[in-house]
Amino acid sequence: MDKTDFDYTLPEARIAQAPLAERRASRLLCMDRASGALADRRIVDLVDLLGPGDLLVFNDTRVLAARLYGHKTSGGAVEIMLERILAADRISAKIRANKPPRPGTRITIGGFTLEVTARHGELYHLAIADTASLDALLDAHGHMPLPPYIRRDDQASDRTRYQTVWARHDGAVAAPTAGLHFDETLLAGLAGRGVAFGYVTLHVGSGTYQRLREGDLAGQRLHAERVFVDADVCDAVARTKAAGGRVIAVGTTAIRSLETAARAGGGQMVPYADETELFIKPGDPFHVVDGVITNFHEPQSSLLMLIAAFAGRAPVLDAYAHAIAREYRFLSYGDAMFIS
Repeated sequence: MDKTDFDYTLPEARIAQAPLAERRASRLLCMDRASGALADRRIVDLVDLLGPGDLLVFNDTRVLAARLYGHKTSGGAVEIMLERILAADRISAKIRANKPPRPGTRITIGGFTLEVTARHGELYHLAIADTASLDALLDAHGHMPLPPYIRRDDQASDRTRYQTVWARHDGAVAAPTAGLHFDETLLAGLAGRGVAFGYVTLHVGSGTYQRLREGDLAGQRLHAERVFVDADVCDAVARTKAAGGRVIAVGTTAIRSLETAARAGGGQMVPYADETELFIKPGDPFHVVDGVITNFHEPQSSLLMLIAAFAGRAPVLDAYAHAIAREYRFLSYGDAMFIS
C-alpha cells in the first residue's frame, strides 16, 4: 500500500483559513461505518446522536505560542519553532535562518536572549539566558503556530480559538483540532444527556504535518510524541465497555493515545506515560475505539490513513468527495465528521 492510495483533490477554496464565529456552528458529516451511509448534520446534533452510556475521550493538551522571531547578534533574522520543552529554561526547536546557527550562538527576542547549546539532526537545543522564564518569553513574544496551509499571520483571537476549551497541559505545537468545535454550551448539553467525558494527553508535535516517504507504507515511522493515559480514563473505558456503551475518540490524537495504551497492555488499556510512534494503517486492529469525531485531513496524510483504517479507504474517500461537493470546510479550522 502506497501513500498515493490516499490521494484526492482538495480545492484551495475548501481549506478553512479562519474559525467560524461560534465553535458549535460547524457542520458535521455523519458516516455509518457498517453501511457507508452519509448524513449532513450540525455539530450541535451530537446531543441527539450520543446518549447515556457513551464516553467521549478528549485530548487535553494545551497549544503553546510556539513560534518566535528574533535576531542573531550578527543581525541575521531567525525564526524559532519550539518543538518540546526540555526543562524550565531549555527547549528543543527548529530554527530557520540564512545560516544554520552553531552552538554558542545567541538569539535576541525582545528583551530575552536564547543561546544555542547543541544540534540534534533538524532540532536545536536552546537555553534561556539569565533568569527569564519560558512562560514570560512565550507570553510576550510567542505566536500561535498555525498550520502551513493557513496562509495568514496569526491573530490575537487564535490564542483562544486555536485551543480547546478544556486545554490544561502545556506542550503541543499543533492543536487537537477535532476538539475545537466544542464549547461550554455543547459540553453542558452532552453532559445533560448522560454522556461521560474522559481525558488523555498527547502533546502534538510539528511532525504532524510531516510528509510520508514515497513507496510502501510498511516500515515507515511517524514522529514520536509524548502521551499520558492515566488510570482514570482506563477505568472509564472499562466501565463503558462493560455496560455496552461506546468509546468515542475526539480526534486522531485521542485515537492514537487510547490505542497506544491498549497495545501496551496486550489489547487491554493500561496506564501509559511515554512516547508513541504508533502509525495506524488499513488492516491494523482497533482495541478500544468504537466511534470517532474528526476533522477532514490532507491528502496522503497519516491522519487520513488512520481514519481510513477505522472506516475503510473507499468509503472515507467517497465521504470526502461528498464533503467537497457540498462545500464543507476542511482541515484545522474546518468542519467535522462523526464515524460510528
